[in-house]
Amino acid sequence: MDLIPAPRVVRTALSGEDFVLGPDTPLHAGPGAEGVARWLRGVLGAAFGIALPDRADASGGITLRVDPGLDAEAYRLQVGADGVEITGGDPAGVFWGAQTLRQLAGERAFRRAPVGGHEARLPAVAIEDAPRFGWRGFMLDVARHFMPKDVVLRYLDLLAAHKLNVLHLHLTDDQGWRIEIKRHPRLTEVGSWRTGTKVGLRESTRFDDRPHGGYYTQDDIREIVAYAAERHIRVVPEIDIPGHSQAAIAAYPELGNTDVIDTTTLPVLTTWGVNSNVLAPTDTTLRFYEGVLEEVLDLFPADVSPFVHIGGDECPKEQWRDSKTVQARIEELGLRDEDALQSWFIGHFDRWLADRGRRLIGWDEILEGGLAPGAAVSSWRGYAGGIAAARAGHDVVMCPEQHVYFDHRQDGGPDEPVPIGWVRAQEDVYRFEPVPAQLAEEGPRLTSRVLGAQANLWTEVLDTVRAVDYQTFPRLAAFAEVVWSDLPAPALRDHDGFAARMAAHRARLDALGVEYRPPGGPHPWQRRPGVIGRPKEGPPPIV
Repeated sequence: MDLIPAPRVVRTALSGEDFVLGPDTPLHAGPGAEGVARWLRGVLGAAFGIALPDRADASGGITLRVDPGLDAEAYRLQVGADGVEITGGDPAGVFWGAQTLRQLAGERAFRRAPVGGHEARLPAVAIEDAPRFGWRGFMLDVARHFMPKDVVLRYLDLLAAHKLNVLHLHLTDDQGWRIEIKRHPRLTEVGSWRTGTKVGLRESTRFDDRPHGGYYTQDDIREIVAYAAERHIRVVPEIDIPGHSQAAIAAYPELGNTDVIDTTTLPVLTTWGVNSNVLAPTDTTLRFYEGVLEEVLDLFPADVSPFVHIGGDECPKEQWRDSKTVQARIEELGLRDEDALQSWFIGHFDRWLADRGRRLIGWDEILEGGLAPGAAVSSWRGYAGGIAAARAGHDVVMCPEQHVYFDHRQDGGPDEPVPIGWVRAQEDVYRFEPVPAQLAEEGPRLTSRVLGAQANLWTEVLDTVRAVDYQTFPRLAAFAEVVWSDLPAPALRDHDGFAARMAAHRARLDALGVEYRPPGGPHPWQRRPGVIGRPKEGPPPIV
């Protein structure tokens, strides 16, 4: 049946008739499953031009129900000639079962209008399934290149189709501020657009002098969060502190280190890379970002978005070393040096968020200097940060750049568009293991700290949704199976079998309009000849 991600248990009927989905098929949802019924009527109704009317007994139709006796997000799906039943341990489980049902209905079920008739034949089957990890995430960087709201909504549908349940939105950086903050309007008036853009990485001499910008209004964010919640996806906002902050400083110069640089001359950054213009550790800055986060918390309710990501990575210390104001602050706080000052900065917002019932999460640099008990770590520089965090009693999301940074190139050939990083092909992603051997050897006390994993897509060189699609797929499908399915050790995984299933899955992606990388290499229009990247040679180091 070519299901992706692969279910835990599939029993096909050796005898018995398939189920025919058609114009007379009813759909009934028990308590807690009403939202899934609304979604299923929307997608299957559009794809096949059928109504799926509600009928209490739904005999000969589709029945959805919640059974708390199953684990969270687990489901059972039974298909036979007399009907379809999806039972989930919670509404999310019912929803994931409905996603499997959609795949069983064939590639036409992924279209928005009928193609080839109003019926679909579903194979007689019994499936028992549950996810391996509770955090199955994808990070979309909308700060470097803004992605309009409809692109984000489309990606939420694509995540849901692959049973992924976390969208991490990278909302602020040196190159743009993408979320409306009403008490600080210049963050979007000034900080949301730049005068031009470096084409390629720093080594490139090409420059696009078109202004680039955009941001999400607060109602846009509310819509994104609500749309995600209906698909049982949590949205994690990222507001970068204290590095990656030049867009904010361009809008409000007092946030920068004004005694070492004329911050009034700083624009929103038009190039890429680690940037020396960082936030000043003043009370003014603290109060400013507390105000920002107060509005962020209102937009991302705790019941659907308990985590807030504060970045915390790549904060150069040169300006802090040269600033008399900062040096006085270090002495006042009794800190040993600038590294300790960064830990103090993170610690302040760690406590601030904890006092409001939220959990801070940040890139693995935040571990340096200690964290509050509830804070979590995104381990991006390899496994080492995640291992250290788990041993220190913190939860971890594994997203090592050596394995799941999707801006890295997919092949070593000359046709890959803007070649960056190590070669990470579909098979490499399929053999990614979120739980490192060092934690597995120490037992469940530490392995339970691994909440799951996340694939990250940085968009410095991805200026269109077509480019985003190319870098994301088909690798996101491989990643989805890694974090959902109960796979063996990486060396024992059946990538050939997965690749065979991908033939059917590519037809689903085609129906959804996804411009993935073809197995044989990029189409001519997917190449970007002459744009200089930064490829890394050889296998990535295991850190």
